[in-house]
Amino acid sequence: MTSFIKETESIKEAVTFINAIDVNKFSRLISRITQKLHLKGERTFTEEEEEKLQSALSLDKQTLNLVLETAAFILEQAVYYNVKPASLQQQLEAVHLNPEKAEVFSLTWAAAGPELVEKLKHNTFAPKKLEYVGWQLNLQMAQSSQARLKSPSAVLQLGLHDDNSEVQENVFLGFNHQELLHFYNQLETVQSQLDTLT
Repeated sequence: MTSFIKETESIKEAVTFINAIDVNKFSRLISRITQKLHLKGERTFTEEEEEKLQSALSLDKQTLNLVLETAAFILEQAVYYNVKPASLQQQLEAVHLNPEKAEVFSLTWAAAGPELVEKLKHNTFAPKKLEYVGWQLNLQMAQSSQARLKSPSAVLQLGLHDDNSEVQENVFLGFNHQELLHFYNQLETVQSQLDTLT
């Protein structure tokens, strides 16, 4: 399996701080994040709890947020790729996470992963759903500076529906040939990733 955890600057920075956290405190932190990960729009910790965490972990607010967001991101990616605990541990060690911390992720994922995957299957990550797709082709034959011109373009109409509203929102996207080809190739990539998950 290819690595789903890329060693970005943000990940490198977070790993440095995570490696410095006591393993027992980190274990409780990951356990709490796992318990709350499926709750859409709800914070993992209250403001008061975050203040206590800052002093308990000796981190400032920005660093604590980086650690929490990175840990949640890793778990979300584990859900998305439905990765095995041993593979998760290997990938975390590959981005220089201490073996003890990688093991905490792995053990927590082994215990809570299947239930978390089930809970998140029923959540929508996007607030709006695609209900309708329409399209139209346009061909511009001339303009004031050029008498003979053939400039094809396509307009896609995406009808989006929000669960909290009865009104459908229409989004119009205009593409020339090259842009449409690029968009199509991106959709093909998304489709192939979806196919690997099913």
